[in-house]
Amino acid sequence: MTDFLLLATDLLTKQISEPAQIEPAPEVYELNNAAPSRESMLASIAAPSEGPPEPMLPPLREASRYLPPMPEESPKLGSSNSSSGQISNPILHLRIAAKPVSGPQLYRQRLAALGVGRVYTNLPAYSFWSHWTRATEQPSYQDWKSLLAREARAIALGQGSNKLGVLLGDSISMWFPSEGLPKDRLWLNQGISGDTTAGILARLGAISQTRPDIIYVMAGVNDLRRGKSDRHVLTNLRSIMRQLRQQHPQARIAVQSILPTRLASIPNSRVRNLNQQIAAIAGQEGAFYLDIHSWFANPEGQLRQDLTTDGLHLNPQGYSVWRWALMRAESWMALNPTI
Repeated sequence: MTDFLLLATDLLTKQISEPAQIEPAPEVYELNNAAPSRESMLASIAAPSEGPPEPMLPPLREASRYLPPMPEESPKLGSSNSSSGQISNPILHLRIAAKPVSGPQLYRQRLAALGVGRVYTNLPAYSFWSHWTRATEQPSYQDWKSLLAREARAIALGQGSNKLGVLLGDSISMWFPSEGLPKDRLWLNQGISGDTTAGILARLGAISQTRPDIIYVMAGVNDLRRGKSDRHVLTNLRSIMRQLRQQHPQARIAVQSILPTRLASIPNSRVRNLNQQIAAIAGQEGAFYLDIHSWFANPEGQLRQDLTTDGLHLNPQGYSVWRWALMRAESWMALNPTI
């Protein structure tokens, strides 16, 4: 009995002096109530990419800057978010730089921004992520027209003394990363996927009450895909320039060249010829012509493979080139306010 008491005392002493090592609980990952694989989780974590060095450009003229209020917090792996139900991981603490990658996601994000009186172009790319991460229903063309008209009305009411830039075009303009736009003004993106010169011309009234100082137009490639004639494209582009000049006499109208493609149905010789005529029309209508075609073309005149996802649309590197071209254009137009 004495030996048993001594043994029990010895064990108790060990437990007090040497606490037992508790095995940590298994790590739990949950994003939007799903259990992603390791590969998909790593793919969702956007590491900052280093683009090509940008040239030193002359400074733009003085302009008011828009400073938005502090945005909602970006979702993280490693922090709890009660609204999303995301379970934290105490070790990783990695920020997910998520942004919409489909039309339904982008549409839902923009609707959510309007719901609180904001326009998405002036917010971080991940904003309102809980509203759009599961979006799959494709909005119609009319849905997009209505959304863009609402955004234009919001800008018209809230622009104040801020300067304003407008992107007008199709899906190539629609997917221009907002974070890559010049920061000296508000921006209104009026691009709709698949739109044509006729569609753009018909919806110019949506921005008639805004007060932009610069309007960038890029249109025509979808007309060519649908078999429209060069005359059809050029006539509509002239009407677009003319109507924009009437609606916004104070604004600079910057018509950009049609970009090259890798589509066999659209010969690049035809694109080059069209661009020459667009340049002539721009001069006649008091608009700037921005020849950015050469930045995207390879020696054969096709869209560079490293700048496209499918031979027509741009990848992130393609948008970096476009952003660089716009920076050059902004500086040149600032130093040459009249043409």
